[in-house]
Parts: sequence; C-alpha cells; structure tokens
Amino acid sequence: MQHVSKRFDATQALEDVSLTLYPGEVHALIGENGAGKSTLIKIMTGVHQPDSGTILLEGAPVHIRNSQEAQTLGIAAIYQEPMVFPDLNVAENIFISHRNRGAVVNWGRLHRDAEAVLRQLDVHLDVRMPARGLTLAAQQAVEIAKAISLNVRVLIMDEPTASLSAHEVDQLFRIIESLRNQGVAILFIGHRMEEVFRIADRITVLRDGKLISSRTRVEIADLPAQREQVIREMVGREVGDFFAKTEAPRGNLLMSVRDLGKTGVFSGVNFDIYEGEVLGFAGLIGARRTDVGLALFGIEPADSGAILFDGKPVEIKTPRHAMQLGIAYVTEDRRGLGLTLPMSIATNITLPTLRRYLNALGLIRRGAEDRTAEEYRKRLMIRTPSVHLEVGKLSGGNQQKVMLSKWLNARPRLLILDEPTRGIDVRAKAEVHHIISDLAAQGLGIILISSDLPEVLAMSDRVLVMREGRQMGVFTRNEATQETVMTAAMGQHEPTITDTEAARL
Repeated sequence: MQHVSKRFDATQALEDVSLTLYPGEVHALIGENGAGKSTLIKIMTGVHQPDSGTILLEGAPVHIRNSQEAQTLGIAAIYQEPMVFPDLNVAENIFISHRNRGAVVNWGRLHRDAEAVLRQLDVHLDVRMPARGLTLAAQQAVEIAKAISLNVRVLIMDEPTASLSAHEVDQLFRIIESLRNQGVAILFIGHRMEEVFRIADRITVLRDGKLISSRTRVEIADLPAQREQVIREMVGREVGDFFAKTEAPRGNLLMSVRDLGKTGVFSGVNFDIYEGEVLGFAGLIGARRTDVGLALFGIEPADSGAILFDGKPVEIKTPRHAMQLGIAYVTEDRRGLGLTLPMSIATNITLPTLRRYLNALGLIRRGAEDRTAEEYRKRLMIRTPSVHLEVGKLSGGNQQKVMLSKWLNARPRLLILDEPTRGIDVRAKAEVHHIISDLAAQGLGIILISSDLPEVLAMSDRVLVMREGRQMGVFTRNEATQETVMTAAMGQHEPTITDTEAARL
C-alpha cells in the first residue's frame, strides 16, 4: 500500500498511508478505534476504493474493485465481528465463498472437507450444526476456517482473539505460526498489547488516519520503555493506569439471587449485589456467564431459583419487566443484539425509552431526542461529527459507547455489562473503565462479565467464578488473584456457595 488516502464526507479516514507486508511475516497494525485501521483493510479487500495511492501485489500494481477480486488474488480478511450466515450450517459457512466445487453439492465431501479444515485449527464443532446456535468464539473459529480454506497469500485478522479464551488464543497463535512458516503474509490487528508484542514481527502504528511509526520486533525487543513509547504513539499522550476503579462506599442491598438455574444451561447460582458495587463474573469460554446475564434481564428467563430485588421476590420473564425494575443489559453482541446499525446514533440511544420522547400525537420530539444524544456524546466522548450519523459507520469503540449510552439513558439501578471492552482500543477501554467507576460511585450496582481477567480483577469489588454452568465460588477483592480465579475456572477448586461469604448468606 503506497501513499493511500481516503475521505468520507468531512472525515479524512486515511492520509498518505503506506504499509508493506512480507511473505512469512506477521505485521501488527495498531491504533485507537477511528485511527483508520478498518478503512485500510477494507481498501485492501476491495470494500472501499482509495481516493489516491497505489496497491502493489508481488511488485505489480493491482486494482481491487470488490471482495471477490481480493479473494481471487489470495487476499482474505477476518473481521472483528464474526459475519456468519445464521441459517446455514458450519460447513456451508466455511465454503460459502468457493465457486469451484461444482454445480451440484456433494454434501459428504463438503462435510469431510469442513472437518479437515477445523482439525487444522484444533476446533471441535459439528459441521452440520446451524451457525445461529454458535457462541461468538465458535463463530470466530468458523470465520478463521473459512479464510484458511481459501489458500490465502495475504490473511488480514481484525481482532481475531477478542472472543477467545487464553487456551484458544494459544491455539490460534500456533495456527498463525504454521501459516507464517508456509509463507503467508499476515496483517494482525489487535488491542491486547501483550498479544501484539508476542506474535508480531513488525508493528505499525496509525493515529487519526496517519502513519506514525513502523518498527520490527528486534527494534522493540522486550524493553518496557519501547513498548510504552508504542502506546504513547497510539493515543498521542502519556497513558497511565488503564484500570480506573476507585473505592466507593457500598450502599443498600439491591439484588439477591438464590439457587438460580435454567435447565440444561446453568444451575446453583447464588450472590448478592449492593448499590455502588461492581460484581465481576469470571470464567473460561463456555462457563455460561452470559446466560446468567440473559436470565437476569428476562431474555432467556431462569426456570428455577429465586430473585429478590429491593428485598421483594420477583420473576423476571421479559426485558420490559427487567427495565421496569431498573435493570439494564449491555450485550456482548453489538451487531446482533445491541444496536440497529442502519439507524442514527440519536435513534439508537433513545430506542429503549422511546415513549419518553413522544408528544401528545404520538410523534417523536426530535429536538428532545437530539439533546439527549448530544448529552451522551459529550459525556462518553463519542467520536462522531453528528448524532445523526448511522451507527454502522462508527468504529467499534464508539459503537460500544453508543450502546452504553442507550442503556444509561434508561436510568437503571442495576447495570449488567457483558464484555464491555471487547474489541476496543487502549484509550477507549480506559474511558469505559472510568465510566464504570463513576457509575458505581453514583450508587449503581454493576455486574461486569468479562473474559479479560486483569480487567475483572482490577474493576471488581468481588468476583464470582463460573465453570460449565456451575458457580465455583465468590472471592473478595483481596482473595481474587489470577491464580485463585483461574484455579476455580478450570475446575480445580471445590464449588462453594460464596466461599468466605457463605456464613453471611
């Protein structure tokens, strides 16, 4: 990519950016959300056309007009959000882009080939299973398998580890190492800096659509000062502690959950949460933490156990009932459940509380809607030229802030945050952590579900650990260490109701 520029209306997404990928090299591209990373890879894959600049493939100029041409040239991309066809099965999703498998589908061969590709990833999935039933981690595995099946020469990986456990990340990195040995050029986009420094042969930094620096692994080495310099280049300022939890006084008991369960999904969940408290939910992929969150918000209601809210027994059967109680749920799936991407920022923020913005004739008071959206744009520092912009045109981090604004506008008392910093950059993550800390200080009860263990440990007052639908224990802030939490999450800790809090319960 030589001197590439791209503008969208008033936004200069890329300005004179050059990037070189080599066979057998992992090249990390890092920067904040909105730095231009997604625009650059969409130009590489033919989704967007550059306003200026040149693309060379093996030294020869190419003009990539669409994704099909990119695929023909051996360029494939795995995006931050898995983009599977929900009503097709795993095998069909893996080979959906193949055009050379004949006019009539040989289902036996299709399934065998899909199983062979998944074996390369050490992923165990039923290839006949509809993609609709897959977790985000499994959808990501299908996306990776799809790219590998295309015999790529250039593989672009946009946040491929965002939904993966530590074990699955190790598996993915082994696959990357194999592809590197086969001479594939890999562009790795990530926000987990420890992963970037671990896997990359070269690191390029973008900021505000401009190329800031490009260094080899040898130049960065293991020197902390060099790594801190890379982060400073990303954000344009000094970055201190990214985890911003401050101590807040614990208020009244807000919710009590006793022996909560859903048949075949999870059972025996017990905890209390207080006003001003952050209760972290930790566990490996498949621990069923999200399912507990969905039950508490009435999306997939529990069928056993008891919930007390403000000391009164309640049955949460629908999201509407949950909202009436003062419960809000920020989903991990922005695209599927969290946002209406073709609609504006303002519309998304006010959608759950639309009745608040209707006049006597039942028409929307656009002025009031815009004022609310503008308030949250400033409060959460959403980077956008206008609250009327389509949410789908925002970066992942700014979409996350819109989704958080949407539920804060519902004025909740209990906020369930499911992977609130998944796939967002260092500064946006720090901003979200500050928001969580501020909300707790204001008296909100917060359930924080996260696969990022350092985040859970730093932000939580207590940590509830789950494994395969069972509660393994609840640890106080002093008790919760990486060792104790991972020991429980891996099943090497006898399940208890709440460990040191058993007596109180």
